[in-house]
Amino acid sequence: MGLLYDAKQIAARDPAARSVAGVIILYPGFHALIYYKVSHFFFKIKWRGFARWISERGKFHTGVEIHPGAQIGKGLFIDHGAGVVIGETAVIGDNCTIYQAVTLGGRGHAKGHKRHPTIGDNVLIGAGAKLLGDITVGDNASIGANAVILHDVPAGATIVGVPGKVVKLDGIKTTKSHAVELDHTDVEDPLEAEIRELRQTIISLKGEIDDIKKQID
Repeated sequence: MGLLYDAKQIAARDPAARSVAGVIILYPGFHALIYYKVSHFFFKIKWRGFARWISERGKFHTGVEIHPGAQIGKGLFIDHGAGVVIGETAVIGDNCTIYQAVTLGGRGHAKGHKRHPTIGDNVLIGAGAKLLGDITVGDNASIGANAVILHDVPAGATIVGVPGKVVKLDGIKTTKSHAVELDHTDVEDPLEAEIRELRQTIISLKGEIDDIKKQID
């Protein structure tokens, strides 16, 4: 279990990975987890300054900023890693996948309160997505690239856009999660779909108007 389990999960889920050893030696997302686990240990025993120093070193070496107070489950796959930010009171479940430039950020300045998102198990968060505030993302949800999420996300939902909109809500559990399939780009922009539907409606109405004109003439 622990770091070895994390490395095996990354190797299994990343098609570019050649081996578990390669993940351990080369992957900044895995190295970020090592820095996090060490800093989190010192954070829990109240060595908060030293914990932050370790996390800052981790950010410098990996490009991933994980606050030592965050709670992270097993099997997290941070792909590429550059620009990922995970806040102090964030909670991440098991076997999640996070792409580059994702932010699990806070809202408000009150100390001692939950300010960051809670992410369920088997969640996929696409590149550049921003999840802000004390919100909950349900198990097996998929967050599209560059989505901005300010409210709770139901379990099994696929959500895209700014602000985020649910475009699909799974009614049947599948054998593999979004975090394993890595299908965060296989969703349609709801605004584009609405515009396309509106265009088709306009074309249809125009045809009906032309038919009426012909009948009058």
